Amino acid sequence: MATHPEDSGAETDSGLSQAAFYVAADGVDRASPGEFPFTRGIRAEGYRKRLWTMRQYAGFGGAEQTNERFRYLLDAGQTGLSVAFDLPTQMGYDSDDPIAAGEVGRVGVAIDSLADMELLFKGIPLDKVTTSMTINAPAAILLLMYELAAKQQGIGANELGGTIQNDILKEYAARGTYIFPPRPSMRLTTDIFAYCNEYMPRWNTISISGYHMREAGATAVQEVAFTLANGIAYVQAALDAGLQVDEFALRLSFFFNVGNDFFEEVAKFRAARTLWAGVMRDRFGAHDPRSQSLRFHAQTSGATLAAQQPLNNVARVTLQALAAVLGGTQSLHTNAYDEALALPSEQAAEIALRTQQVIAYESGVARSTDPLGGSYLVESLTERLAREALALMARVDELGGAIAAIEQGFYQEQIQDSAYSQQQRIESATSTVVGVNRFTETSQPDVEVLRVGAELEAEQVRRVRAIRSSRDSQHVAALIAAVTEAARGEANLLPPLREALAAYVTVGEVCNALRQVFGAYRPASVL
Repeated sequence: MATHPEDSGAETDSGLSQAAFYVAADGVDRASPGEFPFTRGIRAEGYRKRLWTMRQYAGFGGAEQTNERFRYLLDAGQTGLSVAFDLPTQMGYDSDDPIAAGEVGRVGVAIDSLADMELLFKGIPLDKVTTSMTINAPAAILLLMYELAAKQQGIGANELGGTIQNDILKEYAARGTYIFPPRPSMRLTTDIFAYCNEYMPRWNTISISGYHMREAGATAVQEVAFTLANGIAYVQAALDAGLQVDEFALRLSFFFNVGNDFFEEVAKFRAARTLWAGVMRDRFGAHDPRSQSLRFHAQTSGATLAAQQPLNNVARVTLQALAAVLGGTQSLHTNAYDEALALPSEQAAEIALRTQQVIAYESGVARSTDPLGGSYLVESLTERLAREALALMARVDELGGAIAAIEQGFYQEQIQDSAYSQQQRIESATSTVVGVNRFTETSQPDVEVLRVGAELEAEQVRRVRAIRSSRDSQHVAALIAAVTEAARGEANLLPPLREALAAYVTVGEVCNALRQVFGAYRPASVL
């Protein structure tokens, strides 16, 4: 029988009272929500005072098109922005670089210079919304552009709230949008920590991401273990750079995938919070509870979406979103049903957002913190996930830590083996995927997909060339040279980068300057 410390006044639809949280009558619960090790959530009140942030990921074509989508989603009730950048931007190339041909604006918005960033957020008050940016290798560049765009609106850096992904280690392990080798990339990451600590105190300086490793085929255990091992590497790098743990750790955040195995996913989030609290307190000596708390964004799994019978994806996304909420996420993106076919259409994006809103306002799951706490199944899965993830983290430590493990191909080999096993199960129908390997007899109506036309790329190329032709070439050359010189030294790189970007030096120009010093990463083959 469960008891609760106080009746909070919340009621079910039938008028039954509901408490903020429940504990076992025999006192076996080790901690309540909001208490170390935060297994049951980082806040005792859960979503009762504030719902999770509904942060739909969006970006395509040029800045104007994405600005329109942002405004549409905000009007529809979205509570935070999340920016998808195109591949050239993610890889540090301008839109008119030959290597970018055919990719401009395809999987996200093209950002070449500060002029694009200003247009992207035109008419959106950046002191009133929080923004997440999925950017890694050039994270410092896009963060500074965001700060400069806000300055154009008269908004100070200390007023800005949001997150940059800035998790370069998982790029080498799973995703592949890296530019520089791991060690200079880690320098950029810790430079961001230090810069934000001084100038942008409300900004989350990293979103340590398991999402992409899970999309590449990692199991839930591997997702937790490798993500937290990467987190350990970032914390250690920051300490080695002279930062104090309780100065930067409270701005760390995480990003997890949400798969279809409902109860395992709920348990995964609870296990991750438990393990991270122990790491921060016992390994790094963090005293501030905020430094020990694992705050995370969740996104439903793109890899589970099927191109066959795509409307079935609405059900998949709903179950995944519910698991994220019951697992205690701080923000959530729900994928659109058509994403196995193309970028989300406007209608599909709205349905994805409405899915979150139905869960938030109609299901009643937000009335109590950790509603599944005390479930024999969930508690058992939480304990087993934590135990197995901890053992895998110990193997990473034995290899010399996350960077050494990635350089040796350990992450990559583990994930590839899991992905292969998973694909075998699907192809043999040992694992059922509705509409793909079973229940394929019927079809669904064709889905109209969003297409990014070639004219958008041509316009973006014209825009970046016009920016270059309008600048003082000698001044720009001096600013680029200053970036190169700073990269050769040890001082924080962000101040010279900021000065260059404010003069409309482009993403490609800055990244090329850094490539001259850091080199470009070339992965070794993993057999």
